[in-house]
Amino acid sequence: MTHLWAPWRIEYIKSARKIEGCIFCAKSQENDDHNNLIAYRGQHSFIILNYYPYNNGHLMIVPYRHLGEFCALTSEERLEIMNLIDTSIAVLRADMTPQGFNVGANLGAVAGAGIVDHIHFHIVPRWNGDTNFMPVIGNTKVISETLVETCDRLREKFVKSLKL
Repeated sequence: MTHLWAPWRIEYIKSARKIEGCIFCAKSQENDDHNNLIAYRGQHSFIILNYYPYNNGHLMIVPYRHLGEFCALTSEERLEIMNLIDTSIAVLRADMTPQGFNVGANLGAVAGAGIVDHIHFHIVPRWNGDTNFMPVIGNTKVISETLVETCDRLREKFVKSLKL
């Protein structure tokens, strides 16, 4: 077993609490965007950092409505989600200068969805060599900044980018 010393995670561990029902619904209804890692709230959907990121800056776009099927999204929800994906790519590109992105949704458990009943879209910034020896050989991923620090910085950029 590989151990990676990450003392900053103790804050998350101590504050973690069991959420009954859907985590996306619960987080979107709370009034604590800072601690819930919500970077932006739109009319139909919101941007949240992934609590278990593949890379620094891993975002998710989530509709407020609790639905699990892509075809259940309204035209307005789809349009806003696509616009927020576009804005997220622009914000991440300006802030972190990634060399590429993975963008997509895992629909259904067999497709890899960790949260099956509430559709969400991932935006993962990628860099040449981000799959280096640590995750490949050491089975360990290194995230170089706390999630709260990343979220706070990106939140400011979303506000400027979306002219709020």
